[in-house]
Amino acid sequence: MIEMAYRIKFNFKGLMAPVFTFFNDDVDRSVNTDSIADYAEFLSKNGIKGVLVNGTTGEGPVMSVKERKLVTEAWKKCCQKLGLTLMVQIGGAPLPDVIDLAKHAESIKVDAILCLPDLYFKPKTVDHLVLYLQNIARYCSNIPILYYHIPMFTGLNLHMPTFCESAEKNIVNFVGLKYTSGDLDQGSDCLKEGRSVFLGADTILSGALTLGFDSAIMTTLNIRPELAVQIMNAMSKGQIKEAQRLQKELTDFVKHTLQIGGGEWVPSMKKIFNIERKINAGPVRIID
Repeated sequence: MIEMAYRIKFNFKGLMAPVFTFFNDDVDRSVNTDSIADYAEFLSKNGIKGVLVNGTTGEGPVMSVKERKLVTEAWKKCCQKLGLTLMVQIGGAPLPDVIDLAKHAESIKVDAILCLPDLYFKPKTVDHLVLYLQNIARYCSNIPILYYHIPMFTGLNLHMPTFCESAEKNIVNFVGLKYTSGDLDQGSDCLKEGRSVFLGADTILSGALTLGFDSAIMTTLNIRPELAVQIMNAMSKGQIKEAQRLQKELTDFVKHTLQIGGGEWVPSMKKIFNIERKINAGPVRIID
């Protein structure tokens, strides 16, 4: 069992954008880092205090280790300049590659690491999931690490409150999770003083804030960041009706985006980003 006095801490609260990875429209869909500085500037000016790199929105699992490191390093420079918190998703790859990415993230001193479960030999129990994360966390023991709970993509839907309690007892740098699920009952049970729980579902932000969530990582922060900022502000002032109105606007935006984008989350969101923002993120790598 870990002595609590020696635990790594992560104090970020608020809104973090899971950033798109920019690809060129060529045969290989090669990575393009040229516009990251402008992208980071846009997010910073619109109230976003942190970024998640190489997550689902960033298409991390379909990128090589070399590409993921390149993108992470480019974002590290921009985040240092603008004072943004940098979280990097390292999972969705063979175990040796995940470990390599963990070592790299620690070597360049990112602010936090997010990790998916193994996507092939999926953990079948909470203990197995804790062991998987523990085996990775020891290679980045000076960096806060969070688990990425997104069952609609991973097919893994273990009980997260139980997992969090066990992970905290066995992983010194475990600090919480990104919770991308509509099950707010289980999500709210994960909330605990000193634990970071990021909501990952755009359409239930106001409801989650009511239950005690204080942070979110949502794709729409790249496109309509002002809506989430306004929802957070309204809820902090007790303006429930206004928050509900803004939430409906955000939810309608998500529905409309999925309709015009063909229903797939990342392609739809990237398409509308390219339409509404002056920065072109290019195509998705796999699904058009």
